[in-house]
Amino acid sequence: MMDISELLTFIKVAETGSFSEAAEKLFVTQPAISKRIASLEQNLNIRLFDRIGRKVHLTESGLRLLPKAKSIALELNEIKHSMSQQEGEISGELRIATSHHVGLRRLPTTLKRFHSEFANVNLEADFTQSEEAYQQVMRGEVELGIITLSNQLDSSIESIPVWSDPFVCAVSKDHPLSHLKSVDLVKLAAYPCVLPKQNTFTRQMVDQALAKYGLRPNIRMSTNNFETLTMLTSIGWGWSLLPSTLINNELCILDLTELNIARQLGVIYHKQRTLSRAAQMFIRIMMSEAQIEP
Repeated sequence: MMDISELLTFIKVAETGSFSEAAEKLFVTQPAISKRIASLEQNLNIRLFDRIGRKVHLTESGLRLLPKAKSIALELNEIKHSMSQQEGEISGELRIATSHHVGLRRLPTTLKRFHSEFANVNLEADFTQSEEAYQQVMRGEVELGIITLSNQLDSSIESIPVWSDPFVCAVSKDHPLSHLKSVDLVKLAAYPCVLPKQNTFTRQMVDQALAKYGLRPNIRMSTNNFETLTMLTSIGWGWSLLPSTLINNELCILDLTELNIARQLGVIYHKQRTLSRAAQMFIRIMMSEAQIEP
């Protein structure tokens, strides 16, 4: 098998007419030069140089090979230049998946800025659940997942926390619990609640927090959309644990330190995947918007 370094060495020896000068220009030893030329001659089954005195001269076969070798070397330089230019510009396709809540509440400025700065990138965003976005990253269908981070991530997944998302326990302003001076978990658990479904990272955190006190939530309705949960809570369907960013004037916050839960939101990607420059820049912009040093 012909080696590129052997061809480049052949060109340099032909140009200098000397093994030692070629060695100096290529920053290798003279024995290394001799070994490369010998290997090339063996692979091609021809003699390329006549060694006469201190100089070497191209044979007829060497003269025929030289323009072809230079053409290959020129092509290699063009490939390097082309790849260098591509590395300098960011284009192509970037596919991400994000949960509805993270996408709506945390990503708008990042998406807007990325689109403005890198208009040549075709950005595809799938708004779904954190769990599905996680699986899409695992299956290699998307480069990045911007989701609620789990405490039980697969070892093949790299995660970068970006935001802390604190939760508060909330009820409607006309809910019976809103008029009490103090509320404990026993009183709270006696009332119906509206929470995410059991297969979600958030619900698992809620269940674990209540289980510490031997309690289970009295579920009236489950949905994975926090906008819907906020609406259901505001119309009195039950208490809920909601991201603090969703609290509005129709809700009353209950002071329950036992349910002070904060989940981590951030970005994940597969460790075996080489991130595109577009993906790297998306992460950088996102962390910049979150005022986190990349």
